[in-house]
Amino acid sequence: MAISAAVVQLLLQMHFTHTLSYSDHTRSTLSLSLSLSLSQTEGVRVSVELLSESVQSPLLFVVRQKQAVLSFQVPLILRGLYQRKYQYTQVGRTLCQPPTKAVSETQFFYVDVSTLSSAGVHYQLRVSRVDSFNLLTDKKFSFNATPSQPQFFKYVFPDGLDTVIVKINSQKNFPCSVMSIQDIQCPVFDLDNNVAFIGMYQTMTTTAAITVQRKDFPSNSFYVVVVLKTEDEACGGPLRFYPLLPDELMDAGNRSKTLDVIVSPAINSDVYVMGMLFCLGIFLSFYLLTFLVACVENKRMNRKREGLLHPVDTSPAETASLLGKAPASPCEYGSFADNGSTLSSEAVTDSLASTDGNYGYLERSLESVGRCRRESLSSVEEDDYDTLADIDSDKNIVRTKKFLCVSDLSRKDKRVLSKKYQIYFWNIATIAVFYALPVIQLVITYQTVVNVTGNQDICYYNFLCAHPLGALSSFNNILSNVGYVMLGLLFLLIVLHRDILHQRALQRKDTAALECGIPKHFGLYYAMATALMMEGLLSACYHVCPNYTNFQFDTSFMYMIAGLCMLKLYEKRHPDINASAYSAYACLAAVIFFSVLGVVFGKDNSAFWIVFSVIHILATLLLSTQLYYMGRWRLDSGILRRMLHVIYTDCIRQCSGPMYIDRMVLLVMGNIVNWSLAAFGLIHRPNDFASYLLAIGICNLLLYFAFYIIMKLRSGERIQFLALVCILFTAVVWGFALFFFFQGLSTWQKTPAESREHNRECILLSFFDDHDIWHFLSSIAMFGSFLVLLTMDDDLDTVQRDKIYAF
Repeated sequence: MAISAAVVQLLLQMHFTHTLSYSDHTRSTLSLSLSLSLSQTEGVRVSVELLSESVQSPLLFVVRQKQAVLSFQVPLILRGLYQRKYQYTQVGRTLCQPPTKAVSETQFFYVDVSTLSSAGVHYQLRVSRVDSFNLLTDKKFSFNATPSQPQFFKYVFPDGLDTVIVKINSQKNFPCSVMSIQDIQCPVFDLDNNVAFIGMYQTMTTTAAITVQRKDFPSNSFYVVVVLKTEDEACGGPLRFYPLLPDELMDAGNRSKTLDVIVSPAINSDVYVMGMLFCLGIFLSFYLLTFLVACVENKRMNRKREGLLHPVDTSPAETASLLGKAPASPCEYGSFADNGSTLSSEAVTDSLASTDGNYGYLERSLESVGRCRRESLSSVEEDDYDTLADIDSDKNIVRTKKFLCVSDLSRKDKRVLSKKYQIYFWNIATIAVFYALPVIQLVITYQTVVNVTGNQDICYYNFLCAHPLGALSSFNNILSNVGYVMLGLLFLLIVLHRDILHQRALQRKDTAALECGIPKHFGLYYAMATALMMEGLLSACYHVCPNYTNFQFDTSFMYMIAGLCMLKLYEKRHPDINASAYSAYACLAAVIFFSVLGVVFGKDNSAFWIVFSVIHILATLLLSTQLYYMGRWRLDSGILRRMLHVIYTDCIRQCSGPMYIDRMVLLVMGNIVNWSLAAFGLIHRPNDFASYLLAIGICNLLLYFAFYIIMKLRSGERIQFLALVCILFTAVVWGFALFFFFQGLSTWQKTPAESREHNRECILLSFFDDHDIWHFLSSIAMFGSFLVLLTMDDDLDTVQRDKIYAF
């Protein structure tokens, strides 16, 4: 059957609603023409409302203009998740404005309307001028949008302004929206199904912000496009399950949103320079402070040495008085003095040797010092146990004494132990190289994908304080990690200086270095310094594009730092039985493995949390047994039989208390803490599994550190002034650091749109945000914590090891 066609031409008027209709069984094409004088600050918007309740075929609108053609249908069909279809009978579209050099020019517009509907169709067509089409700097503008009526506006860079931040805010979380920055070109992609085709874009609920640079837009201008999505799943809204019928149309509902847009100037190059100078200045000041402290300490030691080596016109009794000792008690040399100070027997010998006259007294003093040194080689608790003949060779007998001294647990050859602990450093250096190279390659790929696709939902920045530099989207978050590297290097230099001094003392056979103080092995310190520097590097890599898939980059070396600190604390009093580097790093690798599994599979996975909690508790029990028995137990087929025997003999038969009270108190508290953490994880199942795992390590480290300090004070030892200052300073800095850490400027446990709800402006120098300050303070706090471990036992440097308790 032939279909008749009719072409109707009408002259369209601005700001006037045209109500039109078609007759039945007629294929019609309506051509509307319009000439309009537009300035560069104005735009044109076409709005259509379908008045008929139902139509057999949609109306097709084609808008022809200079250098562009726009087409859309009414009712408009938009697709959502799982290809669900939503129908909209009101459609509004803004026409793109091709670049023009004239301030004002006359443009011609043609609107062609056609349909294949056999029934009558009624609709309203309106063409209106958009007076606020151009956005102005620092001027807020409000507008409404719906999924079928998107909005976009134009912004032109003024002279002297190269970077701006486009911010959009709304009082309503939903409907979910998309903000896009597009170059000035036609057509403009302003629908839910094509807005991600070009430019930069991000989803939003209440807040969105994109930093835009002039160099990325040759026309020195860009479009700000706002589109409402048909569904809210992309922004974390409820997931609604509907039957998926091929021809079913979902109810679009009343999805409208009022938004505010403002374009603000970004920081200039001077702020970048000021931020970098501030960052470097803060951490270089620690180098200067360390140098000054070293100079003061060196000068004090020189004065002390001169006072000991050059006593003028003093009698033997006066010489002994100068050393803080009475000559009647020569065995006091090398142990605690009445006033709490200690001196090595070598210092006594040197002082006496430098005294003129009375050589008989000198000989008697030297003989008494040598006798005291020989007598002190046995433990002060010698009468508390049977001294068997093989006590020097059988470690089972030594380690099961009720009271142990450091001399009992530092019996291995010093060269062997030194090589053992140096392996920690070389292993972590090797791990760092092989770990860092693929990480750097991966984050470069992440940043390239973000720059090429424009999808800013990939990375979880604080977009309100993300300052780009070159290809990097958030340079300030990367720069603030330099503190870890600089302070890690400084700590390594401090340890190296101490290591050199100790080696020199060993070469000249200094008695204090050979027989006094905590045995000095620096391999773990070197490993800690390397781990701190690697934490800075990997944290910077993570902040190139922070998201849940690469969060392990930021936490892997945090686990290592916590583990190495605990190993160093234990190694101070137990150098012979501390874990080897291979077993320690194998355990840390298992921790990182569980961290990856938790991030990928841990969310709402009951099986994973049950398995992890069981492994956590079993590992705690095994480690407790290892620590309590000083490694003198075996994990074999007879372990259950021996456990039952111990329970029967010690708890049922005679109900004797634990032999090692102090160790038992520590391990009971440790088990309570770890079992509580395991129960918390199993019940609440925190989304951020990596942080939960890190919290377990930090809690155990703090518990052991507190135990160490308490036992040190209980043993009659003291904390020197420098170590006490480091402890107090570090505690205060940790407090402030944790305050800024818990501000939570972004979170990858939620959708990108929900994460941006936590974004906040810069608070320091208009360049650094709360998380940057966390980087500053945490790096300083870690450096201070390392100094505490390094200096807390300096008071024992002149105390013989058989007078130092192991706990």
